[in-house]
Amino acid sequence: MKTLFILFQHIVPQHFLSRTIGLLANCQTPFIKNFLIKTFIKKYNVNMAEAETKDPQDFICFNDFFTRKLEADARPLDSGANTVICPVDGAVSAIGNIDVEQIFQAKGKSFSLPALLGGDQELADVFHGGKFATLYLSPRDYHRIHMPLTGTLEQMIYIPGKLFSVNQTTADHIDELFARNERVVCIFSTSVGPMALILVGAMIVASIETVWAGQVAPSKLDKHVEHYQEHAPITIRRGEEMGRFKLGSTAIVLFPANVMDWDSLLQTASSIQLGQKIGSITQEQIRQ
Repeated sequence: MKTLFILFQHIVPQHFLSRTIGLLANCQTPFIKNFLIKTFIKKYNVNMAEAETKDPQDFICFNDFFTRKLEADARPLDSGANTVICPVDGAVSAIGNIDVEQIFQAKGKSFSLPALLGGDQELADVFHGGKFATLYLSPRDYHRIHMPLTGTLEQMIYIPGKLFSVNQTTADHIDELFARNERVVCIFSTSVGPMALILVGAMIVASIETVWAGQVAPSKLDKHVEHYQEHAPITIRRGEEMGRFKLGSTAIVLFPANVMDWDSLLQTASSIQLGQKIGSITQEQIRQ
């Protein structure tokens, strides 16, 4: 079955399928959108008790439901002054050190840091020997992405690519998965230096959005870079929303070397929630 699933992903028209499902997810016809939402809630056991809007019929469309807000107190932020908080709900796909310019994927597979960042070697050098965390959002999870630390936006890179699924089965079997899929790379300056938040598209992900640019993917353009140093500064505080997925995917967080350490309790497949502590700023950085 796994082999058939991987083969299916190679032969299916990924973008056409994803965009078609995206149109259906935006349908506002009541009986269609209500059927889709209620079926999804039942299939994936979605916890609507923590959602700000609780009645499935009150959502405008399926995507409105999928990117639903949570109640204000549903995800308290860790109160530690020097902690890095989790930006999403989901599970840890992989976490650890960036080994030279390679990031661990699964079962002996790795992918290239420069390739992940769109071939920008100068940017890759910033994170050489640093830390990474690959965080998988399942269909049932909350699908907004928040800031692990307060940061000021430096640049955003849109990179076109494939739309393979990003679940663990696919990660185990497809080489360079996260450096092949469509993605949006967001680079922030923080109190400990640069931080990258990379939003990775996947099969049937209708779009990737950020709070400052709206919909970024899909795009009719090839790879492009937006620089924000010349604009009015866009600073997003720790715990505030920075983007969202319409249908599930993966977020990757990068830090440079010697600025933070991941929490030792986090392991592959660990469940995670927005706001929990996932790392700590190093003592050297605290003293500076």
